[in-house]
Formats: sequence, C-alpha cells, structure tokens
Amino acid sequence: MRRWFWLLPAAAGAALAYAIMVVLPADRTIDNVGEVLFKTAPLLCAVLAIALFPQRPGLSLALVGVLLLGYMGVVDTLNVHNIFGYAESPNQDAAFPELYQWTIFVNAFTVLAVLFAYRLGGATAGRTLRAGLAGILVLISGLNDLTYYFTADWEGPRPEHLKWASHIAVFVGGPPTATVAIVFCAIHLALAVAVLVAPLGRWVDRFDAGAPAVTPAPPVPAEQY
Repeated sequence: MRRWFWLLPAAAGAALAYAIMVVLPADRTIDNVGEVLFKTAPLLCAVLAIALFPQRPGLSLALVGVLLLGYMGVVDTLNVHNIFGYAESPNQDAAFPELYQWTIFVNAFTVLAVLFAYRLGGATAGRTLRAGLAGILVLISGLNDLTYYFTADWEGPRPEHLKWASHIAVFVGGPPTATVAIVFCAIHLALAVAVLVAPLGRWVDRFDAGAPAVTPAPPVPAEQY
C-alpha cells in the first residue's frame, strides 16, 4: 500500500493543475494571498508525490528518458505554439496572460523534472522533500523578476516599481520597488537554504522506509585478467 501512496498527492496536484491551466481563465495577476496558496498547492502536491515515489533501480534510466521525451515532445511543443500564438495575436494584451501562465508552468515543470531525476538517482524521501520545498521558495522568490528588471532594455529610465510582480504586491501592499523586491527575494532564498540544511522530512523517510524494498539487480562482476 505504501508503495502506491504517492498517487494520492499526484492525483490532487494533477487535478489542481488542470483546474488552473484549463478550467479557470488565464490570469496574469495574483489578487490575494489565498490565490498564491492556491496556485502553489499543485507544486506542493507534486513535491510530496515525487518524494514518495518508489525508487526503481532497474527503471530509473528509462524513466528519465521518458521525462526528457515528454519535455521535448509535449512541453516544448506547446510552449512554441503559445509563443507563436501570442506573436500572431491581433490583441497581444489580451493574449499575454495565457502566455505568461504557460511560462510559469514551464518553470515549475523544470524544477519538478530536476527533483524527479534527483529522487530516481537515489535521494531519500526526506532529502527530496527538502530540495522540492527549497525549489518552490526559489520559484516564488521573485528572483527572475529582479533579473528581468535589471537586464531588460527599457525604453527610457528603468521604472521605479516592479508592477508585474503581483505575487510580491499582495504581501507588501502594492507594486514593490526594486529594494522591496530584493528584500523579498533575499528572505525567500534564506528560507530555501534553511530548508535545505534543516532536519526536515524525517517522518517521510520513516514512512518511505516502511515501503517494500526494491531489490537492485546484482552487480556484473569485473572481468578477471
């Protein structure tokens, strides 16, 4: 039973992701803290599912191959369609939320793909959980908003506020200045480091240790000379 427990958070995360990406209209802005939690929930579910995913030494390489094929054959293709659709849209302002939402999805997929490969490579459930939570903190830290702010080729002077960073605005009471965004980012990066070094996830390791072990294939003896 424990071997299949990962399916519960996986199913919950998939349902939430489907609701956000397909059922609900694309939304460029975050309106309140509750929406931040709602849109982060699929990532939390996915991280827990990956942390509890049973390690399969005989299938790890094949699963990584499936992951790469899925990215190049599905995610990347849909990404190109979204970019072209936005570029060819007669009303780019109206089309931008959908492109932006898909960009966030690609970012999340990349983090989860790395995490899944880490788990398949032999990481414990606790280490995987810590790495995943740290990855989520980096995703929502606003790091990419800051790098865009400082590297974009602005027409005229650089704006005083990061008006597009609505997920920061709901916490600080309005569009953040660069200084506020830097502090917000620094706090989240510090929390990510704290999560990585903290002794978290022990209960996950105990739960995972109770799952039936998968016996690895015996090593091939070296040739004798």
